[in-house]
Amino acid sequence: MGTSAGEAAVEGTASGGSTGLPKVYRPRNIRLVAYGLAVIVVATMAVLAVMLPPDWRLQDRVGLVLLGLVGAGALHLLGRPRLVAADDGVTVVNGIRTYVLEWAEIVDVQMREGEPWPSVDLADGATLAVMGIQSNDGDLALKNLEDFRSHLRDRGEAEEPGR
Repeated sequence: MGTSAGEAAVEGTASGGSTGLPKVYRPRNIRLVAYGLAVIVVATMAVLAVMLPPDWRLQDRVGLVLLGLVGAGALHLLGRPRLVAADDGVTVVNGIRTYVLEWAEIVDVQMREGEPWPSVDLADGATLAVMGIQSNDGDLALKNLEDFRSHLRDRGEAEEPGR
């Protein structure tokens, strides 16, 4: 049974630097905050729905829980980002959009000082934010960025003839 690159990948926090692919890089801190808050929001709304005075009807109580679930869905958008490096290409999953790229499409990846996440420069001149590595993760972000750069050097665009 086949698995996708995301399912078969190991976390970007694995030791060993530039090991094999596929590999998934995910931000650590924002995921803890986003999913932790999502649980708190849903639990709070559920408890509030149970503890409301008797004059509140069932649809009001259900509405509160649904509102909590909508909030959890919005928080999921913050915890969702990841960068998947696989043999056949790179998948960048940001809050709402997902981009599937070939290795040759990526010219460079850089994270300037003070930037929240790195960006990749694409062969067509565009720049794409990579929210799967976030600077607030400190040394883990730097390690993951260097690991991804290593894979990019190994699999990126081939040198032009005569260089």
